[in-house]
Amino acid sequence: MPIKLENVGIAVRDLEETIAFFTDLGLTVLGRDTVSGEWADTAVGLDGNHAKIAVLQTPDGQGQLELFEYLHPDAIETDPTLPNEIGMHRVAFSVDDIDHALEIAAKHGCHPLRGVANYQDVYKLTYLRGPSGILVMLAQKL
Repeated sequence: MPIKLENVGIAVRDLEETIAFFTDLGLTVLGRDTVSGEWADTAVGLDGNHAKIAVLQTPDGQGQLELFEYLHPDAIETDPTLPNEIGMHRVAFSVDDIDHALEIAAKHGCHPLRGVANYQDVYKLTYLRGPSGILVMLAQKL
């Protein structure tokens, strides 16, 4: 059976803020919609499911994020995921210039958790907290 990754879905506190962060890093918005109705309730498993969504794509066309901001039921605030917690870990991006990417992230109030690491002179990489506490990895091949 062939299988293909379609996207990674992330519930966010503020859709516009999150779109601005990821588009400034270079992703493009493929589409936006508001979803609700019986089909959405069934697919997601929530009664009264109503959300604003946006699908963003990486410049190479290979990766997509589906961001959703719940209108109903109310979104549930949780502590941001720690790197060693079980569950959805992070979203990772390759960048040509990690310093430039970090300048863009800083404009959104997002900074490395600890700093930028050098992995065996192959990659410079870092984790940072994006909007809604999303754990984002940026990596630059050296």
